[in-house]
Amino acid sequence: MFAPRHAVDVVVVGAGIVGLAVAAALARCGRSVLILERREGIAREITSRNSEVIHAGIYYPSGSLKAHLCTRGRELIYQRCAARGVPCRKLGKLIVASQESEIGSLEELLARGEANGVPGLEMLTGRQVNRLEPQLAVAAGLLSPETGILDAQALALSFLAEAESHDAILLLHHEVIALERCSTGWRVETRTGSEASASREAVSCETVVNAAGLASDRLAELAGLDPDACGYRLHACKGDYFALAAGSEISLERLVYPVPAPAGLGIHATLDLAGRIRFGPDTEYLAEPNYHVRPEKAAHFAKAIRRYLPLLRSEWLSPDYAGIRPKLAGPGDGFRDFVVSEESGIGLPGLVDCIGIESPGLTAAPAIAEYVAELL
Repeated sequence: MFAPRHAVDVVVVGAGIVGLAVAAALARCGRSVLILERREGIAREITSRNSEVIHAGIYYPSGSLKAHLCTRGRELIYQRCAARGVPCRKLGKLIVASQESEIGSLEELLARGEANGVPGLEMLTGRQVNRLEPQLAVAAGLLSPETGILDAQALALSFLAEAESHDAILLLHHEVIALERCSTGWRVETRTGSEASASREAVSCETVVNAAGLASDRLAELAGLDPDACGYRLHACKGDYFALAAGSEISLERLVYPVPAPAGLGIHATLDLAGRIRFGPDTEYLAEPNYHVRPEKAAHFAKAIRRYLPLLRSEWLSPDYAGIRPKLAGPGDGFRDFVVSEESGIGLPGLVDCIGIESPGLTAAPAIAEYVAELL
């Protein structure tokens, strides 16, 4: 469809929530935009396999991209949901300390959240938590009233609809296999079809936005970067989810999170828009991504959850789904921020890398799009 002589202003690689938000923002600014997606539909990987939580911006170091883009993104998400009819609920979240020794961690989160401009945060005693959620048994809690949930697929579709209303084009089953810097910008080569009957096409553009999610480090490598030297190498970190049986005795009105674990936010309780409860994710670094949830992990999940929800029984849990986080931090590493970078400084003008967009990437997506538009 697109030969090398045909040009667009911007090629966005990846039709997850970040790529679609970026495409909508750039098309709205009058850029001609082509979105390339290797899967058979939009939002099929990270976007479709997370907790669908609108984060408030509590967890991230003040001044980091994660902090700024999460708090700005939260504002934009709620505005967008209201304006475009995307289903969401601002139901609030409790971060809980299961024992007295964890209360200091809650106080640190409160200070960090306030430094990041998160409104309405409130420290609660265990008794106050129990009044809000009678089945919880904890030493203390931090209430975040701005946290919510949404329909991630509907949000993704809203960005695609906006992008296409400004003449952006989406091509599915188009895997990028080569990126070449040329005199007019970039030449992007794609492969479609099966290996036996694959066809190749190419398009030239001024700018490439790398929003390839789990493959974003490999795409950067195609463009000429060394992901290891740049610190862009991703580590696949799996998170499993278990669903709560409909006939169980558990009832919650809010999201409930434990004090954060080293590699994630801990096995937490979330609700979907229908009110169903699920628990997860855990953290497991993998050499090769897979999405199988082992039923025998229910006992481990139940033990972790009973630290704040003692009524839970392992037989009430059943495997639900798994997601893969594109982490820049490997096992035992400290905090790593989002990479949202225009790469002129390393000799690749017109390449914008969005790498390591794990949580709170869903919340941050519209703010990431704003940021990319500003970079260009």
